[in-house]
Amino acid sequence: MDYFNETIASLHQKLVAKQISAAELTQETLTNIHQLNPEINAFITINDKAHIDDEEVVADRPLQAIPVAIKDNILTKGLKTTAGSQMLANFQPIYSATVAQKILAAGMVNIGKTNMDEFAMGSSTETSHFGITKNPWNTNKVPGGSSGGSAAAVACGQVLAALGTDTGGSIRQPASFNGIFGIKPTYGRVSRWGVIAFSSSLDQVGVMSRHVADSAQVLQAMSGFDQHDNTSADLPVPDYSQIKANVKGLKVAVPEEFMGEGIDAGVREQVQRGIKLLEDNGAIVDTVKLPHAQYAVQVYYIIASSEASSNLQRYDGIRYGFRAQDVRNLEDVYIKSRSEGFGDEVKRRIMLGTFALSAGYFDAYFNKAAQVRTLIIEDFNKIFADYDLIVGPTSPTTAFDIGSRIDDPLVMYMNDILTIPANLAGLPAASVPVGMADGMPVGLQMIAKPFAEQTIFNAAQLVENETNFLQQRPQIGGQN
Repeated sequence: MDYFNETIASLHQKLVAKQISAAELTQETLTNIHQLNPEINAFITINDKAHIDDEEVVADRPLQAIPVAIKDNILTKGLKTTAGSQMLANFQPIYSATVAQKILAAGMVNIGKTNMDEFAMGSSTETSHFGITKNPWNTNKVPGGSSGGSAAAVACGQVLAALGTDTGGSIRQPASFNGIFGIKPTYGRVSRWGVIAFSSSLDQVGVMSRHVADSAQVLQAMSGFDQHDNTSADLPVPDYSQIKANVKGLKVAVPEEFMGEGIDAGVREQVQRGIKLLEDNGAIVDTVKLPHAQYAVQVYYIIASSEASSNLQRYDGIRYGFRAQDVRNLEDVYIKSRSEGFGDEVKRRIMLGTFALSAGYFDAYFNKAAQVRTLIIEDFNKIFADYDLIVGPTSPTTAFDIGSRIDDPLVMYMNDILTIPANLAGLPAASVPVGMADGMPVGLQMIAKPFAEQTIFNAAQLVENETNFLQQRPQIGGQN
C-alpha cells in the first residue's frame, strides 16, 4: 500500500469495490510501519493487535477500515499511553479519550501511538523518554514538536492521517517542518476528555494529513459537544468535507509582526508566494497590525507553565505512574519519584509555573499574563471585524538540526512565536505546505474566526491544488 498515491476517499472507494480488503490494508500498514520505524521512530507503541474482520466496507462510512495514528497523550483503552515520559512508561488506560472513541466509532483503526515531546512540552520531539523522532525529509533534522511523531508518520507514508494536540503550535509547527497539512480547531470544538492535560485553557486535539480533505473528514468525525468536558462547545458540527477551493472575495490579513525580523529569507519568500497565490485567485489581501503579539511567548510560558504545574501535581509516585524504588519515607517517595520520573524540560516548566503561582508573585506574573492574553484576543477581534483569514509563516525557520537547540530553552521557546497567539485566543489555525527553502518544507499558517474551520479548509485546498507540493516526496518512505 503506497499511501503517497492515496487519499481517504480513494482508499475508501477501493475498499468498497473490494480491490483491497480491510484486513489486507491493516496488515500492509503495520508492515510498512515496522519497516520504517527503526529509522524514523515515529511510533512509541505499534498496535500489532489492530485486527479487523473482513467486514464489508459500506459506501456511507467514509472512514471505515482506514488506519489512523494517535498521539501518545490521548488515552486508548488497552493500549499503552505514555505521554512520552518515564512517569507513564507502562501506563495502561482503563478508558479511551472521547476523540479516540469517536474516530473508532466512525470505523477507523488505531494502528499505534506516536512519539512526542514529554507531556507535550517541547518543539522538536527531542524531550521524549523513548528517543528522538527524525524528519523524513532529512534524518539529521528534527520533525518539530510536540506532535513530531504524528507528523513524521504521515510525512513518510506510514499512515494517511494522525491525531495530534496543539497547546502552542504543536500540530502546526511539525506540520510545517514535515511538509504536511495540520489543523488545530477552535478551542471547544473537540473534547479534551481523556487527553493527558498540559495546559487546560490552551490544549486542543487536531488532525494531521498530507491532503486537506483527509483532515476535514477526520475532524468532522471527532468534533462536537461532550458531556464529560464542560469546555466543549454545544454547537452543531458542519460537514467539513464540503470543501470549495475558492477564495474569490475572501478578505485576508497579513500581520506585519508575522513577516518582520527573525523570519528566514527563504521562508518569507515561500510564504509571500503563497499569499500572492491567494491574491491571484481573487482574495483581497491587506497588511495589518497585531500590536500585542510580541508578548505572546512570554504570556504563553507563564500561563502554560502555571497550568502544567497544577495538572502535573497528580504524578506523585503514589496513585499511578512511576515510583522510585530507593526510598526511606513518604517525602522520599514524592521527591525521588518526581525527580526520576520527569525529564529536565518538564521539571523546568513545573518550577516556572509553581513560581508564577506562588503567593508573592501571582499578581506580578500570572495575573499580568492573563491581562495581556485579553489584549491579544482583542487584537484578533478587531482584525476579524473586517477580515476572514489571517495568514503568515507557521514557523520562522525550516526544520533545524537535531541537537542544535535543545540546550538553549529560550531559543527553543521562540520556535512557537508565530503559532502561540492563536492558542491564546482559542482560534482555529492550520499549516499548509507552500514550498521548499534550503531543501526543507515551508508551511503557510492560516488563522480564522472562532468555529470558521471551513474557511481554512477552503483556502488551504486552493493552496494544495495550486502549488502541487504533494508531488514532492521525502527522503524516507517517499522514494518508493
